Amino acid sequence: MQATASTPTKTQALWPMFLMISAGFRGPLLIALLAMVASFALLFTVPMITRSMLDRLTGEAPDTYLTWLQNFMPSGLSDDHALYLQLGLSGILIVLCTALAGYFVYIRGKQIAAAAEGMARRLRDTLMNHLNHLPIAFHHQADTGDLIQRCTSDIETFRVFVSGQIIEIGRAVLMLLIVTPILLSLDVTMTGVALITMPLLLLSAVLFFNRVKAMFLEVDEAEASLTTVLQENLTGIRVVRAFARQDFEAEKFGRANARFRDQNQRLMRFLGFYYGGSDIVCLFQVGLILFVGAHWVLADAMTIGTLFAFITYEGMIIWPIRHMGRVLTDSGKAVVALKRMAEILSEPEESNLEQALTAPLSGRIKFNAVTFHHQSNPPVLSNLSLTVAAGETVALVGAPGAGKSTLIQLLLRLYDPQQGTLWVDDFDLSQLSRKSVRAQIGVVLQESFLFAGSIADNLRIGQTQASLADMTEAVTTANLLDTIDGLPNGFDALVGERGVTLSGGQRQRLAIARALLKDPAILILDDALSAVDTDTESLILDNLRRVRANRTTLIVAHRLSTVMHADRIIVLADGEVAQIGNHATLSQTPGIYRKLCELQGQVQKDIQQSRTPESKLL
Repeated sequence: MQATASTPTKTQALWPMFLMISAGFRGPLLIALLAMVASFALLFTVPMITRSMLDRLTGEAPDTYLTWLQNFMPSGLSDDHALYLQLGLSGILIVLCTALAGYFVYIRGKQIAAAAEGMARRLRDTLMNHLNHLPIAFHHQADTGDLIQRCTSDIETFRVFVSGQIIEIGRAVLMLLIVTPILLSLDVTMTGVALITMPLLLLSAVLFFNRVKAMFLEVDEAEASLTTVLQENLTGIRVVRAFARQDFEAEKFGRANARFRDQNQRLMRFLGFYYGGSDIVCLFQVGLILFVGAHWVLADAMTIGTLFAFITYEGMIIWPIRHMGRVLTDSGKAVVALKRMAEILSEPEESNLEQALTAPLSGRIKFNAVTFHHQSNPPVLSNLSLTVAAGETVALVGAPGAGKSTLIQLLLRLYDPQQGTLWVDDFDLSQLSRKSVRAQIGVVLQESFLFAGSIADNLRIGQTQASLADMTEAVTTANLLDTIDGLPNGFDALVGERGVTLSGGQRQRLAIARALLKDPAILILDDALSAVDTDTESLILDNLRRVRANRTTLIVAHRLSTVMHADRIIVLADGEVAQIGNHATLSQTPGIYRKLCELQGQVQKDIQQSRTPESKLL
C-alpha cells in the first residue's frame, strides 16, 4: 500500500481520530498545561526581582518592587545592613521561585509523558486490531513493509510530537500573551523594539510548515520503500541464497537506501537554511535591544535593571517563537503520520453485524450459480453450482487457475461472490458472521504458515484449551508424533520464524494437526499433502479416513493418489464444473480426469522403470 494523496474523507477524519486517541488522557494533558502556567508565573517574577535588585544597588530608581520585604526585616537597621538583608532575601526568593518552577516543570513532563505513551499504545492497539479485521483483498494489495512503517515509525513520530511539541505550542502562545503586557508595563517604546521581528519569525514559521509537510511525506515514503525491500529480503532469504541473488538484493537495497538518503539530505538542507536564517533574526533582535537599551541607559532614559529585564524577557519569548519552526516541523511530521494511519483506519472492516451461529454445523454446502472475479479481471468462477452433502468427502481437481482455491476462499468468506449464493446447512453464508463460520471450519492452506513459538503454541491456535492428550491424538493422525518425540523439548520445541526449523512436509503435517485439533464440522485440505512423500501421504489419508466420522471434507490436490478414495471427485475447468463422479467412473470416462490419470500413470510407470536393474545399466 503506497501512500497517496489523501481523499477529503480521510483528511477530515484526522480530528475525530485525534479525539478518539486522546479520550481518557485529557486530564493529564490539562494538568500538564496548568503546571506549565504555574511554572511560567514563577519564572516571570525572577527578572522583575532581579531588575529591582539592580536598580536598588545602582540607586537609579526607587525600590518600588522590594518595599514589601520591609515587613520581614527587623527595625533599626542601618542602610547598609538593610540593603544586604534585602538583597539576601531577594536572592532566597529567586532560588525558591526557580526551585518551585522546576517542580512544576517536572509535573508537566510526567503528565505529558504519561499521556503520550498512553495515546501511542492505544493507537498501536487500534491499528493492529483494525488490520486484523480488514478484508483479505486489502492485504493482497498492501505492502507489508509500508504497513509496518505506519504501525511503528509513524506512531513514534506522533508520540514524540505529543510528548515534546504540543506543550511547546502552548508554551510559545503563553509566553507571547503574558510577556507582552509585562514588557508594555516596563516601557512601551522599547516593547516595540523588542517585538519588531516577531511578525517575520511567525510568517517564516508558517511558510516553513507548509513546505516541510510535503518533504516529510516524501521521506516517509522513501523509508517505507526501504523497509519493504528489507522485509522482502529477510522473508525470502532462502530463495535469495538458493539463486545466489545476494549481490542483486544488495544493489536493490542500496538503491532504496540511496533514495532515502537523498530525500533526507534534501530535508536537512532545507531545515538548516530555515534554522540558520531564524537564528540570525533572533540574534539580531537581541543585539538590537542591547544596542538601543544601552543608548537609553547612557541617556538616563532607562535604568540598567529595566534593560536587564527586557533582555531576559526577550530571551524567554524569542527563542520559543523561533522554536516554533521546530515545533511546526514535528507538527508537519505528525500530520503526515496521522494521515498515513488515517488511511488505514478509513478502510472499511469486514462486516460483523451478521447472524452468529449458535449451534454446530452439520457441514452441508451448496454453491448456487456463483460467479466471482477479482476487480476487473475475468471471472475465476462462472455460474458455478455445486452441492456437498454433510459428512461427504469431496475432492476438487483441475488445472492451476481453474478456481479450486477461490472456491475455498469463498467458503471461508475471505471473499464474497459478485453473483449467486453460497449456503452452509440452511444458512445463506453472506448472512452469517465470518467469525462464527470460520470457528467451525478447519483449514490447511497451500502455504502452511507457522508462527514463531513452540509446536504446542502453533497447535493451540484454533483450540487454546487443548490438552496434551488432544494434541498427541492430532499429531498422531497427521503422522508427526515420531518427529515431535525426536525433538529435545517435544511439544515445547521452538519452530522458529515461519517454522524455519521444520521441513516443508513437517510444516504441512503440523498444519493438518492444527486443523484437526479444532474438531471442525468442515475440514479443508488445500493441496495440504504436496510436500510429503507418497508413503507418508498414504498413512495420513488412512488416518484421516479413520477419524473423519461425519465431518465434511474438501480436498484440493493435484496428485490423484490424494483424491482417488474421495466419495466424489469434482473436476473444475475455467471456473465451471466439468466432471463429477468417483475415481472408478471418471478414470474410465473420456475427459480431463482420465487424461490426468493417463499422464500421471505414465509418469509413475516411467519412474518405476528407471529404478529397474536393466535401466541402471543403460
